[in-house]
This record gives sequence, structure tokens and C-alpha cells, in this order.
Amino acid sequence: MSVQTGQAWGKLLFTEAGPLGVVALRLASAALILLALHRPALPRGRDLAFVCALGAAIAGMNLVYPALRWLPVGVASTIQLLGPLAVAVCTSRRAADLVFAGVAVLGVLLVRDSSAGALPWQGLVLAVASAASMAAYLLLSRRVGRDTAGLGGLAWAVTVAAVLGVPAGLVHSGDAVLAPDLLAVGVALGLTSAVIPYSLEMAALRRLAPRIVAVLQCGEPVVAALAGLVLLDELLTPTQLVGVGCVIIAATAVTLRSREQDVPPEGETVPRQEGGRPRHSR
Repeated sequence: MSVQTGQAWGKLLFTEAGPLGVVALRLASAALILLALHRPALPRGRDLAFVCALGAAIAGMNLVYPALRWLPVGVASTIQLLGPLAVAVCTSRRAADLVFAGVAVLGVLLVRDSSAGALPWQGLVLAVASAASMAAYLLLSRRVGRDTAGLGGLAWAVTVAAVLGVPAGLVHSGDAVLAPDLLAVGVALGLTSAVIPYSLEMAALRRLAPRIVAVLQCGEPVVAALAGLVLLDELLTPTQLVGVGCVIIAATAVTLRSREQDVPPEGETVPRQEGGRPRHSR
């Protein structure tokens, strides 16, 4: 709910800051909040490499914002769900899951309802790139959360994403993003659409397999469609709603059918401190 409502809210700011300006505000404010809250030590070696990779994935996920210039929020979110679906399919050994993957592809085709007008290819390409980044985010967030204490790894990853995203926003939107009222809104947007959901997802991925977190994300297109309707007056056609339903059903079925647990390699454990919080050790 936090992510998709935030995306719809961010789209409302496009007229003032543009898509890349909104991304810059979102990532910069989220990075500053996380760094202030956790004051993490800088990771080193392989941990630093994984944190940087996670930051690049988070920056890639934000490509959904420029995609929203051409796509309704519900459509963009449905295409994004292909990322978690790919994680579920690729980690499954059941051939029948390929059938559900086909159902998801059918759903995406229905989302491109020609009666609603052709969806611009620019928006589709950006949304697909965001979906691929979302798949990488799920896997990398689990790794970073397992190997670093608290949310320090996440704080640095979002900082890396901000370093990648903020310059483009400043070039695209100029001084508009520095207006005091817009900065205040940007802080609220970063908190609700980045700090809260990313923190909760990392906490979940410390306890659950990525495919299980993926199924919990299957409700996002529904929330996105409702947020788009309420905040932006974006009404999806009946055919598009059927397509959203196909993608959700396919992703849910693939994930629920896969019961294999992610077991750490022999000898690899997650050390814990008092209170059950992971700590880094070598």
C-alpha cells in the first residue's frame, strides 16, 4: 500500500518537478533519513559490492516513475510484477509453472487493451526495466539483509541509488526540486514510499524466501489501480482489469506451488545478537 500510493502521489508532482525530479527527491530524502536513523559503518570488501549492486537495483526500480509519464499507475505496477514472478518461476523446478507464466504474459497483453489506446513503447520499456530491477532487488536485498547488521546495508544501498538518481533529476528539473515546499513534500514521499516499504521488505526477506515475499507483492497492482483511480482519476478498462487479474493469479499460483525452502549452504549460518537481530561476522 505504501509503495503504490506513493507512486500515485509522486505522479501528482510531475507538473512541478518532472518524473526525474520526483525520483531525485524520493531517493535523496530516503537516503538522508536512513543514514540519520541508523548511522551505519561503511561496508567493506564483498559486502560493499553487494550493497552497491542493491543500490543500482533500487535506482533501476525507480525507472517506473518516468514510465508513469506514459502509463497509468495500475498498468505500470502490473508490468513491474513480472519481476517477482520471474524470481518465482526461475527458482521453481515445476514445469507446470511455465503455464502460469504464460497466463501472466496473457495478462500483460490484455493490459495493453487497444480499445483504451495504444500504450507508448517508451513507457513499456521503462516499466520492463523496472521489473527486471525489482527481481534483482528481491535477491540482493535478502543477501544484504543477511550479511549486514540492522538496516545499515539498506541505508548505504539507498544512498548509492541517490548518487545515481539525483544528478539526473537536477539536470532535468533544475532549481524546481529545491523549492522549500517541494522539498517538504519530497521528504514525506521518501518516507512513505521508500524508507518504510524498503525497511519492511528487508525485514521480511530475513525471515522468508524471496518467492514468498513475491507472492505478498502480488496485491500491489490492485492497490495501484485503486490509488490511480482515487488520486489521478485513472480508470482501467474491463479488459485491462482482467489482465491485472491474470498477472496476480499467475504470480500467486507459481509462488504458492513452490514449497522449497531456501536453506543456507552447510556451515553457513546467520549469527544473531540479543533480541534476534542479525550481526555481521566472518
